[in-house]
Amino acid sequence: MRMSLLRSASQHLRRRRGYSSTPAQPERKVAILGAAGGIGQPLALLMKLNPLVSSLSLYDIAATPGVAADVSHINTRALVKGFVGDDQLGEALEGADLVIIPAGVPRKPGMTRDDLFKINAGIVKGLCTAIATHCPNALVNMISNPVNSTVPIAAEVFKKAGTYDEKKLFGVTTLDVVRAKTFYAGKANVPVTGVNVPVVGGHAGITILPLFSQVNTY
Repeated sequence: MRMSLLRSASQHLRRRRGYSSTPAQPERKVAILGAAGGIGQPLALLMKLNPLVSSLSLYDIAATPGVAADVSHINTRALVKGFVGDDQLGEALEGADLVIIPAGVPRKPGMTRDDLFKINAGIVKGLCTAIATHCPNALVNMISNPVNSTVPIAAEVFKKAGTYDEKKLFGVTTLDVVRAKTFYAGKANVPVTGVNVPVVGGHAGITILPLFSQVNTY
């Protein structure tokens, strides 16, 4: 009884002094560039649900305030702000620990990867130039296609700015692994949650190589 009272008194004192009984989580700012697009919106939702994110910047060339308002209603700790246009890009990036880039146009029927590259290369170059200026130490996750080409573009921009770190630039190609698992499970008639399919190569149609001979099921 006495120990219980002592614990209660100690907790009360800690609360009055502004202390928490649980360790404080670190502050992490995530910026999504292209947040109003088909990938950016669900990505913003996932980041808002992530308890490790304390601040979420949503940036795009249009429609971002509405997306930011909707995402901000989710009852998690991340504070959400929306930014629009070139004038607000710097503010969106300032102090970011992680920048995720789904910006650009999607590949449409009849469009080659070269066509896609011509459009998205300029977009990625501009965004990475801003990253080098406003958050040069951030981790950068590149989703914009063609990833095989946009990652090298980002690397060259960072090298020119003197901020390149090969350990902080990533091309996100998880989609290839997810598809390989789903396709294999469907053909083999096994639960998709119990399949591991190694995938090697690049992220272009002719370079993606799922290693079906090395599949593990569990």
